Formats: sequence, C-alpha cells, structure tokens
Amino acid sequence: MINNENNRESNKNIDKKEIKENNEYKEEIENVEDIKALVTGGSGFLGINMVRKLIEKGVKNISIIDFADFDYPEKGKVTFIKGDIRDNKKVEEAMTGVTHVIHAAAALPLYSKEDIMTTDVNGTRNLLKAAEKNKIDRFVHISSTAVYGIPDHHPIFEDDKLCGVGPYGEAKILAEEECLQFRKKAMTVPIIRPKSFIGPERLGVFILLYDWAKDGKNFPMIGSGNNRYQLLDVEDLTDFIWLCMIKDEKIVNDTFNVGAKNFTTMKEDYQAVLDYAGFGKKIIGFPAKPVIWALRILEFLRLSPLYKWVYETACEDSFVSIDKAEKIIGYAPRYSNKDALLRNYKWYIDNLNKFENASGISHRVPWKQGILKFFKLFF
Repeated sequence: MINNENNRESNKNIDKKEIKENNEYKEEIENVEDIKALVTGGSGFLGINMVRKLIEKGVKNISIIDFADFDYPEKGKVTFIKGDIRDNKKVEEAMTGVTHVIHAAAALPLYSKEDIMTTDVNGTRNLLKAAEKNKIDRFVHISSTAVYGIPDHHPIFEDDKLCGVGPYGEAKILAEEECLQFRKKAMTVPIIRPKSFIGPERLGVFILLYDWAKDGKNFPMIGSGNNRYQLLDVEDLTDFIWLCMIKDEKIVNDTFNVGAKNFTTMKEDYQAVLDYAGFGKKIIGFPAKPVIWALRILEFLRLSPLYKWVYETACEDSFVSIDKAEKIIGYAPRYSNKDALLRNYKWYIDNLNKFENASGISHRVPWKQGILKFFKLFF
C-alpha cells in the first residue's frame, strides 16, 4: 500500500498563492515538432485516441508499442513496434530517441492474474528503467481509480488510502509505487487516475447497455441505481494527458484524479441511452446482495463477462474530486456522463456492421455476454 505521504496533499489544502503561481506557468514546449512521443498500448482504445490527440496537436514523430496490430487509418502517421512491454529488447527499441512517454498499456481485469501482474507491474518497471536510461523528458503514467477500492466516503481525494479490489486494482497500486521510485530519482512522472473512460470506439462491458438499448429492452441494474457513478469521456482524458506533457514539470510531477465534472445518478445517466434508443424502456433496479452473489457464482463458472470490480462497485457511489486537476493543471472537462454515454452509443449504432461477429477481452471489442444474453429475453 502506498502511504498517503507519498502523494502531495490533496486540493483540500492547496495554498491559494501556489494555485496562482501554478496557473501562471507557461507551456514548456514551444515547438511541438520537438516532441517524439511513444504511446504504449497504442493499438488499444486509449492508445488510438491519444495518437489522434497528438496528431491534432501537431506532433509529427509518434511511435507506438503494442502486441496487437495497429489497424487504424492513422497507421501511415506512426511508427509501429509490435512487441510486449514485458520484453526488454522491444522496450529498448521503442524508447530510442523518444522525448515523451504516454504509458497506457495494461492487462485489463479479464486477463489472468499472472498476465495482469507481469504486464502492469513488471512491464511498467521495464519502461521506467528504459526511460531513465534514455533520459526521457517526461513519463506520463495512466493508472486508475481502481486503486481506491471501495471507499467509505466521497468524493475521493488523491491522498486517500489505496486498497485495490482484485488483481487489477492491486497491480495498479504496485505500478504506481514503481513510478514513485523513479520520481525520487528526479524523473518527471505524472500519475493520472482516470475514472472509467468511454467514447466512440469503446465497447467492452458497455456492450451490455448498448446492445440491450438497441434491441428495445429494459436494462437491469445492481441495486436501485440511485448511486452516483462518475465516468469520463476519452476526449477529456486525452486533453488532460496532453497538459501533463506540456506543462511545467514543477506542477505536473504529481498524482491527479480525472473524471467528468457533471454527472447524476447511475440510473439517470444510463436512462439517457434508453431514452435516445426510443423504445420507451426503463432502467430496472434489483436488490444488490442477491444479484452480487449470483454474479459471483456465474463468474466462477465462467458464464458471465462481469468481473468483481464491476459488480462489487456498480451499486456503490464512486466519484473522485477533480479540483486538484482543475486548479493545478487547468483541467476543464467538456463532457458529462450523459454526453459521454450518448457519444459512445451513437458511434456503436453507426458501426454495428464492423464488429457483429467480433469479441474479446479488450475495450475495443464487444465482450461475450454469456448467460446474460439469455436473461435479456425476459426484459
């Protein structure tokens, strides 16, 4: 567990003079053409959105490393290195000549515990060592609010205790510890803890809501749905990552929560998708405890795509303070929960033919619904 003292005091105690001085910092990079960026996990959902953000900002020299093929229209604008971040030789190859690293690669919760730990912890360590060796200007690490586990209060601040749920949450905490070790060696290593981020091209677990909405079904919810569950649009996340790349190292070398500013209850936010679908269907809540026990059994039997972090937290409040990111870095999110969900759903409807027969365990493809597809018949 990371001690609270390892993180700078949260926004609760940010000095007003310090805020004023921070906001006066100018962007450190005057010419974006000086940036040579490496995006780890560049073939993934966040990875491709970060590549597009870099292109939009005028960065000409972009490399990515990923074991999955880079099959986007932007492939002619990047240098693709096919490889695993657990492979030191590939990491060294990818890091050559780089000035900025955006570390978005991770083994997601549906991977095995071994893959999660070796990728998210060992892989992060490999990258940090290579970045130090190559004197990288900046290493932006994408962590997760999963490091907070199921907290006993809200909002959650950056210096609250860390207690990950399951291998993914545990691995994210250990990966942050690796980052802090290299920060002590005078490296600039911003740590970003985003809420669950969505937007065009995000599928994964959200396929359940979108598929049921498309087919005119009511949608079940664990618990009443009156809990507040903050999301994040990927466009807002990439904007924040960009700020961490270009702002003065004195203010970015820290840990930041990032999420939507405007969100209501989970029931209200998800209802917006059903309303847009136009079938007059509703979010239907079910008692949380029996549903969670049923999902535990289904997960054990490999009949459900939902993993512990999803079903154990879906009925709980889950939102973080973004004051620190706003005040120190100038974060200004544009999309509410509803905006993000609807942007994603509209893209899903427009692109159904591209992934009708696809499935997997990444955010870019639909997750198999398993026995939940059978339950869909009754809604």
